[in-house]
Amino acid sequence: MSNGGIIGPVVNPVISDLNQTFTASGDFNMPNSGPAPGQVDYLVVAGGGGGSGGGGGAGGFRTSFPGGTKLTITKGSSTPVTVGGGGPGGPGFQPRAAGTNGSPSIFSTITSAGGGGGGRYGCSPLDALPGGSGGGGGQSGPNTGAAGTGNSPPTSPPQGNTGGTGGSNGSTYTASGGGGGAGGVGENANASPGVPAPTHKAGNGGAGTANSITGSPVTYAGGGGGSTDSGANPAGGGNAGPGGGSAGTISSNPATPGTLNTGGGGGGAAGGVGGTGGPGIVVVLAPNAKVSAPGIWSLSDAYNNRKAGTWN
Repeated sequence: MSNGGIIGPVVNPVISDLNQTFTASGDFNMPNSGPAPGQVDYLVVAGGGGGSGGGGGAGGFRTSFPGGTKLTITKGSSTPVTVGGGGPGGPGFQPRAAGTNGSPSIFSTITSAGGGGGGRYGCSPLDALPGGSGGGGGQSGPNTGAAGTGNSPPTSPPQGNTGGTGGSNGSTYTASGGGGGAGGVGENANASPGVPAPTHKAGNGGAGTANSITGSPVTYAGGGGGSTDSGANPAGGGNAGPGGGSAGTISSNPATPGTLNTGGGGGGAAGGVGGTGGPGIVVVLAPNAKVSAPGIWSLSDAYNNRKAGTWN
């Protein structure tokens, strides 16, 4: 077919969404195409906090999808993307240390704070650290640690929740709190005398939040479970919060890391090494930003797109 000097079938330009997932830091290149101004949806999840006695808090969770306020990104521009790593877990033996906070994830004007580290086991200070979601408090004999504050620094809507507190029956039996998650607070530990056997339970991690910006629902930013010592009843550490957190352990067993690229908090370990937090993730969705032609464009389409600055 002849089309003003071009031979071949005319195929209209195809307009589609640009959906880009970052599991490591890089650059988002906004096409010089699509509607003006260029607007994008985003999901920005920071790295989860490391566990110690208490579970690590989930990385901060911020998103515009669905139905939130999009960001305006200049067409043809390049925007740096930072994907935060998970914080290392604290050692349960000497030198004992709290879990480390995760690192922030950043896209344009949106920053999500790293999850808070879990509180220590066996010696003070026992308090967990604040973060996107706060870590779970630790414990030592009759002393218990406070939960780490979530949504720190504050964002609206909140980027996370507070962790759970450590628990003690006043003498022997102790347990640590779970880390907070994007969708719920970390559970407080429970350690009371009880009859006929002591209640002695670590806190579960707070639940994460599901999002389908990638095209299918994925749950992100769950808190890590807290730990307990060898006299636990019922046995075992706290459960992981759905969304990439890892479970806590009992006695000297080390905890596993949070799941990769979910921002999940690391699990607590009473005598072992707490779990490292899961690295974060950034997803950018630019509606109708990709313009392509699988065949021959008509001269009028080529002229109009070239004039509008949308010719690739």
